[in-house]
Amino acid sequence: MATDAKSALARDLAGLVGAERVAEDPASLVAHAGDRWFASHLPEVVVHAGSTQDVASVLEYADRHGIPVTPRGAGVGYVGGCVPLQGGIVLSVAGMRRIKEIHVEDGVAVVEPGVITGHLQAEARKLGLFYPPDPASLKECSIGGNLATNAGGPRCLKYGVTRHYVLGLESVLAGGRVLSAGGRTHKNKTGFDLVGLFVGSEGLLGVITEATLRLLPLPPARATLSASFATFGEAAAAVQAVLRAGFLPAALEIADAFTLQSAREHCGTSIVPGGEGHLLVDLDGQDGSVRLEVEALEVLLKGLGALHLKKAVGEAECELLWELRRKFSESLKATGLTKLNEDIVVPRGRLVDLAVFAEGLRKQYGFPIACFGHAGDGNIHVNIMAKGFHEDTAVRASVEEALDALFCQVLAWGGAITGEHGIGIAKQRWWPQAVSETGRSVHEALKAALDPNGILNPDKFVTVRRTR
Repeated sequence: MATDAKSALARDLAGLVGAERVAEDPASLVAHAGDRWFASHLPEVVVHAGSTQDVASVLEYADRHGIPVTPRGAGVGYVGGCVPLQGGIVLSVAGMRRIKEIHVEDGVAVVEPGVITGHLQAEARKLGLFYPPDPASLKECSIGGNLATNAGGPRCLKYGVTRHYVLGLESVLAGGRVLSAGGRTHKNKTGFDLVGLFVGSEGLLGVITEATLRLLPLPPARATLSASFATFGEAAAAVQAVLRAGFLPAALEIADAFTLQSAREHCGTSIVPGGEGHLLVDLDGQDGSVRLEVEALEVLLKGLGALHLKKAVGEAECELLWELRRKFSESLKATGLTKLNEDIVVPRGRLVDLAVFAEGLRKQYGFPIACFGHAGDGNIHVNIMAKGFHEDTAVRASVEEALDALFCQVLAWGGAITGEHGIGIAKQRWWPQAVSETGRSVHEALKAALDPNGILNPDKFVTVRRTR
């Protein structure tokens, strides 16, 4: 779009939401061109929405003129989901960050989409309440982004993903209509599950402007066990043994040899136990039962051949053990290799098979591969670590071949190509393999019904031909 046309677009939008909410300076455009994936594309203008009415006004205008709109939260996603591939308007809701209400008796929080997840957790905690979803980026990711991707995290094993905590939503559709779905009751079977439809929709169906979230009573006690094993396979076998023994940990995390060695080099050997497989097990509940469980679990893991065991009881001590887990991504990036993080999911019984398959990929293609993540629900982050990925076309081609092989095998096992990051741009080419033809046609029908002109987050995994 020519400079004068861009300015005309900005002037029109300023007339709708106020000039202070519209930006087209180069720094703003660059800052809103991508997320933590490597792809980016400049928008023509950025709108910083401050209210539902701002969002409705922008979407009505954009739909009428056939202008693409890419919704954006905190912008810390890993798959390019908020990259404005067709330019147009980036509609940021990051500034809508009010916690409107935390109601103890109802067990709900009513929040705007820009609220940072960790901030909501902290505010709920002050009132003796608990918001369980805990993506690794919880200190910087926003509720709106969590809703868009149906974010997960370590506590998914016991508590489930974001979708399980959404009671009601306010969303603005492409033509500017405001949809209210669900409510604040903990049970509601009135009509179709429109709330579930929007959670995980990656900004393709509407822009979420308010969420009513379910809160739980805060567990008064917590304990953590760190256990290392000689091999990743032994650690994976321990996962099955823990669950078969009747334990349901809040979190059950696993890490492989390359991940652990990277952490040793980056963080020092004092924080990383020996061995080539590692488990981190978190328990919560009432004080007496948690203490009994962690002691029984310690005995079980010793019997399974754990090389090193460390136990923590209480929030502060547990967080010290979790410091290692939180440093895995940072440690892998510190290797200097490009870290290509794939959040695949396999049936839990395939954890050892996945490790064997990843080792086969390493031997075949020559890339180090780091596997760590949420063993309790089979959502393992498989990281291909590539040298020269951005500079060398041959390296990129080889990585793509390895990824094709990985996703093909994951789907053959009945797994999923993404557990929490979403499709975005990064996983688009595997979308036709991951979802049946009928399933894809249903997605397309829903997209066409709610966004008939195809203005919302265009060129992602479900498209509608735009009129512009």
